[in-house]
Parts: sequence; structure tokens; C-alpha cells
Amino acid sequence: MADEIVEAPAPGKILRIHAEAGKPIGKGDRILIMEALKMELPIVAPVGGTLKSLNVTAGQTVEAGDTLAVIVS
Repeated sequence: MADEIVEAPAPGKILRIHAEAGKPIGKGDRILIMEALKMELPIVAPVGGTLKSLNVTAGQTVEAGDTLAVIVS
């Protein structure tokens, strides 16, 4: 079992959370939506597994490279 870290691709703001920590998640499932450069960016799971942690909340501002979530695959 390996941890997969999901990072913010760009600075922005978290708009909506679609996943819940502790729940199973499939590869390609939407984790959250963030706004960056005035565009909505869906952040999806790069691997399937269990969402170990969700490190952000709606309305939070993030920087590029910040950890958004961790998935145990």
C-alpha cells in the first residue's frame, strides 16, 4: 500500500469538495473543484484506493504544490 499525494496544480481557491476522507475512491473520480486563473479545474484521483485524508476545505486558498488529498492505493 502506497500513499499517492494529490497536489494543487496552480495557486487558487477550493470551490467544492466532492469526496470524503475514509471512503473508497476510483481512478478518475472527482475529489474537488478548484478555481485557478478564473477557470474551474476538476481535481481527480490519479489512482484508485481509499481517500486517506482531505487536507483542504471549501473557500480555502492554496498555492501550487500544496497537498490537497492523500490516497492509499
